[in-house]
Amino acid sequence: MERSGTGIAHLGTGIGWRPEIAAEIARLPGVDWVEVVAENICPGHLPQAVQELRERGTTVIPHGVSLGLGGADRPDPGRLTALAERAEALGAPLVTEHIAFVRAGGPLTASPVMEAGHLLPVPRTRDALDVLCENVRIAQDALPVPLALENIAALIAWPGEEFTEGQFLTELVERTGVRLLIDVANLHTNHVNRGEDPAVALAELPVEAIAYVHVAGGVERDGVWHDSHAHPVTQPVLDVLAELCARTAPPGVLLERDDNFPGVPEGGELAAELDAIRTVLKEARHVQAA
Repeated sequence: MERSGTGIAHLGTGIGWRPEIAAEIARLPGVDWVEVVAENICPGHLPQAVQELRERGTTVIPHGVSLGLGGADRPDPGRLTALAERAEALGAPLVTEHIAFVRAGGPLTASPVMEAGHLLPVPRTRDALDVLCENVRIAQDALPVPLALENIAALIAWPGEEFTEGQFLTELVERTGVRLLIDVANLHTNHVNRGEDPAVALAELPVEAIAYVHVAGGVERDGVWHDSHAHPVTQPVLDVLAELCARTAPPGVLLERDDNFPGVPEGGELAAELDAIRTVLKEARHVQAA
């Protein structure tokens, strides 16, 4: 596996591994790596299909969804240990999580812990950034490999925010050295739902910190964009990817699909979406070389 001058692994083009499409993924040409949901695998009993991918030399990266690093509480040591175990079991070059909170309550609030069952946006304020940075440092110290954090999709903006998305991510990187997982579909979601220009966010990002990129499908209903991961990737999302690639060559780009899986046995729809991603990357390289 090649590494760039920043020490970030060059991953190539990948796809989110899900049991429902394991057979299709095994047959897809040109898949350099896969991402697994960390909470859905057991280090001592990895799915056979994942083991076979590793034996073929395919990089596997665990993607966590339950740390809640943007929450008021410090990261749970048990969850950090579990994520570290999965990174080691998979021989992963890094692990990823989200800039989000997922639970609230507990002893300090005199109420039971409540799990949101969803990734909730962190207010872009200095106080929230202070908490997030401290939680990220704790997680970094507990993990055996580098950590990268993903920007999330949201329906609302918190009142009194002090940073734009790009400014918030830039200061997070400057203060912690954490890497970024940039989800271009989430940038598009926030454009539709919150009126935020993806080009502005990308212009403000420290692109040298990008570990890899997510691309996913969604659907717009009644003026609201739903980041469903259950629909084909749309052209506006590919346009945001192209905008990012005009600014930097991302070390890796990964297609996510979590539901409504294509029924073609040969994985034709998934292959076509991966080809569309590769076309964007190829065209960006041609422009940069001109």
